[in-house]
Amino acid sequence: MGEEERLPTQRDGAEEIHSKPENGARTCVCGPIYWFRMLAKELHWSFVFGVVIVYGMSQGLGGALAMVGTEYYMKDVQKVQPSDAQFYSGITSIPWIVKPIWGLLTDVVPVFGYHRKPYFLFAGFMGVFAMLFVSIHKEVHIVLALLSLTAGSASVAIADVTVDACVAQKSGIHPSLAADIQSLCALSAAIGSLVGFSFSGIFVHLIGPQGVFGLLTIPAWLVLLVGLLLKENRISNFPYEQMNQNFLKAGKSMWKTLKCPEVWRPCLYMYLSFSLSLSISEGMFYWATDSKDGPSFSKEIIGYVMAIGSIGSLLGAILYQYGLKNCPFRDLLMWAQILSCLSGMLDLALVLRWNLKLGIPDYFFVVIDASVSQLIGRLKWMPLLVLSSKLCPAGIEGTFFALLMSIDNFGLLTSSWFGGLLLRVLKVTRTEFGNLWVAVLVRNLLRISPLFLLFLVPKGDPNSAILSDEVLNLKVVDEENRENENVELVSLVRSSDSDGR
Repeated sequence: MGEEERLPTQRDGAEEIHSKPENGARTCVCGPIYWFRMLAKELHWSFVFGVVIVYGMSQGLGGALAMVGTEYYMKDVQKVQPSDAQFYSGITSIPWIVKPIWGLLTDVVPVFGYHRKPYFLFAGFMGVFAMLFVSIHKEVHIVLALLSLTAGSASVAIADVTVDACVAQKSGIHPSLAADIQSLCALSAAIGSLVGFSFSGIFVHLIGPQGVFGLLTIPAWLVLLVGLLLKENRISNFPYEQMNQNFLKAGKSMWKTLKCPEVWRPCLYMYLSFSLSLSISEGMFYWATDSKDGPSFSKEIIGYVMAIGSIGSLLGAILYQYGLKNCPFRDLLMWAQILSCLSGMLDLALVLRWNLKLGIPDYFFVVIDASVSQLIGRLKWMPLLVLSSKLCPAGIEGTFFALLMSIDNFGLLTSSWFGGLLLRVLKVTRTEFGNLWVAVLVRNLLRISPLFLLFLVPKGDPNSAILSDEVLNLKVVDEENRENENVELVSLVRSSDSDGR
């Protein structure tokens, strides 16, 4: 978002699954259970536990609660303008932009001889204290509130980078299970988000936004638990004097890779495609909840709409996996961008109340809007993820992939801040939404611009190579040391550990 001795062969796990009954409803119910048991047996149950906690609880459920809670906290507690809320949301996302720094620290800088365990512990403690602070203090200044929310975001980002390193290690040891590991990660995050959004509005209504922040200490405590359970062989006599040299090597290799045209051109496209799609989500949120001429949705309705939107995102991932994953990058991104422009017109129709003139209720129309937008957004995001993975040279895959994700996040930050500036210029406030339709129209028109930048994207499909052999063979990490790393989660019960092996 561990590595132990090699477990029994993967074929044994597969044969165990296929030996189960395959009849009707029982297969539908028991199939996922057998798959989960196979992963627990092959990868060790404790690794599966760590992935579920970080991806499912911290990012999925916690991220959904944080999103809805923060929106209502800014609107009802801090009482800021939509343009300011848009700007503040960008600030809290900054920890995700500096993900390569967290990745380098976990890879290069061991703490007391450990590479992973201290970072899980640090992330857990930071999340607990940050969420406790903002939940307990009723009248905290906006600056302190932003610092606390940014610290909470940083705790999730650090845990994500650390678990990503464990996932990468497991995928290297069990290459035939790499796809299953990614499916476990995606499934955990999707289910967590669906559950979180479904209950987010209810929790905000019952205990308020700050009460929701108090609930967010639970995922942070669970991340801390993962750090406590993590068993990692301690590195003795680590040459700390070589850390600067390792940092320099990694930096030089990443810079050398970025200078290659086949790398910087797609990176430029990814940044521009995100930054040019201005985000005015806070303006739409204020209008949907506060405007007299708007739908005046309740907190529960907002949560349900976001939950249904997450289902659309999941359907987009499934559609890509089973029907579009072999399409050329340019073709798929072109159609995704065109559909993104068209789906943005749904927001325009909603703001101008055309849906009511057609006899379509607000709730039904917003559900369609959220589902379609999330589905198309996922169809655009998936090929960019695959493209990013193919731009990573050997030896610095994890850190360079984090760098590429940071470029995407920086594009989203730019989108959020310029969207806030647009709302301010058009004088969209807490009580005045007369020009909101203009902001929606400008956003939709700007979504056309990435179509003229598709020449920056490689012509090939996901099955073709992009980087030259010279770039692919860059090495900055001592692979022998990496092979000697042994990271695993300690069993809660010693007898269970011996049985799991």
